[in-house]
Amino acid sequence: MTATMNEPSTARPDRDGIAARLLVPAFWGAVSIVAMWLAVLFDGIFGGDMVFSNPSSGPTIIPSAVAVALFAFIGTTAVAKRAFTRRDAG
Repeated sequence: MTATMNEPSTARPDRDGIAARLLVPAFWGAVSIVAMWLAVLFDGIFGGDMVFSNPSSGPTIIPSAVAVALFAFIGTTAVAKRAFTRRDAG
C-alpha cells in the first residue's frame, strides 16, 4: 500500500541564491582569516624590520612580519573557533 500526499512540500530553505551563501558565518570567517594572512604576506614583502639595540652584542634585527604573524595566528584561532563551530538547532 502506498500513500500519496496532495499537499505540496513546504520544506524549502529560508534563503535562496547568493544571499544564502553570503550570510553564512563560515564564509565571513574564511574571508577574515584570508585577510589576516594577506596582511602578513604584504608586511613580509613590503614591511620593514624591527631593530633592537644591545650595546654588548650589537643590533638584533627581526622582520616585522614575525610579530604580525603572531597576532594573525591568535586571530585565526579566535575566528575559526567562533565561525566554524557547529551550532545545534535546539
